Amino acid sequence: MSTHDAYFCELQAALQAEGELLPRLIVDLDRLDHNIDQAVAFAARAGKTLRLVEKSLPSFELLDYIARRAGTRRLMSFHQPFLTLDAQHWPDADILLGKPMPVALVERFYHSLTGAFDPQRQLQWLIDSPERLQQYLVLAQQRGIRLNVNLELDVGLHRGGIAQGEAGTRMLRELLRTIEQHPQHLAFTGFMGYEPHVAMLPRLFGAPERLLAQAMATYQARVEQVQREVPALWAQALAAVGQPPLILNTAGSPTYRLHEQEQVSNELALGSGLLKPTHFDLPSLAGHLPALFVATPVLKTADALTLPGAGPLPAFVSRLAGRGKQVLFIYGGNWLADPVSPAGLTASKLYGTSSNQQVLLAPADTALQVDDLVFMRPTQSEAVLLQFGDLLAVRAGRVVGHWPVFANQ
Repeated sequence: MSTHDAYFCELQAALQAEGELLPRLIVDLDRLDHNIDQAVAFAARAGKTLRLVEKSLPSFELLDYIARRAGTRRLMSFHQPFLTLDAQHWPDADILLGKPMPVALVERFYHSLTGAFDPQRQLQWLIDSPERLQQYLVLAQQRGIRLNVNLELDVGLHRGGIAQGEAGTRMLRELLRTIEQHPQHLAFTGFMGYEPHVAMLPRLFGAPERLLAQAMATYQARVEQVQREVPALWAQALAAVGQPPLILNTAGSPTYRLHEQEQVSNELALGSGLLKPTHFDLPSLAGHLPALFVATPVLKTADALTLPGAGPLPAFVSRLAGRGKQVLFIYGGNWLADPVSPAGLTASKLYGTSSNQQVLLAPADTALQVDDLVFMRPTQSEAVLLQFGDLLAVRAGRVVGHWPVFANQ
């Protein structure tokens, strides 16, 4: 008879005891601890610091928990409303933007800023082009402030930033000249070179080790260009007087464990890999455990699939599609998530998807009843974590916390 294994039986009992029969998102703290410890130990071996990717962990209780265990106050932010919340909640944070912001949103951040957070010492804006830097310069001049500039490198992903080759050399030279000419309003604070393609591309495109070596060679060339052409800017970034420390950021969850030998970067970004949704079931994260699950109750069951429509054809297709299966109608559905327990659950493509009562087909011997729970693994964390209200923090099979998520506005 197909039912939950011991782990999911324990989770189901805990949620039913709490009366948690809405669709809920569960964070397993024991598994999360394991993943954090894996990352911390790796960073120590590699001689690098960790920066938490806030978009992938959008709950201050979750971020606080991870930050305490990992011993970091560094965040990477990707969304201006979240950045504003970060500055209010973490007044001592060191924040690096993970993507370039339209200058209107930069203005909005400064307009809404309150509290002790000091952007001049604690915040780095990501710049991907001379045109964007000029926009930021005008804003800094209008507001009478200095902006810290971290420059985005294209190290092989080809998603923008300072290009590879001679075109990139010219672009970086122009960016550095602008920064050098406006020291009251702009400060160079480092580079960000994101390289998920290293782990995600089919091996036909190259082994991860070779792709990473190419990416970091590009990174090294840009570092050497700054050191050679504007050594004063490099020295100022190293001194970090009145500005954030020099940040040479790279990696993300898919690739952070590939950086043990390279000595160009000084910082690794990490977010979703700490929760390990299904898109991160990668060889590079084999040591991490899935720590994030959707739980939702079964509302109705049926012994056979019956498709809408009258007549022999719908009846025949129903028998063919539902052979050896029973039908579960769950509370909600259509999430970025795949059924994981009980084993053998699949979505019915013929019946279609529903965000209200999704149909799952189960092996005929599945022993779930109405009000029992189905468990799913999200495919990603950043979007899914915002869909279920408070996260349920679980330890040793008990609900130990209700953690609010960010307001996505």
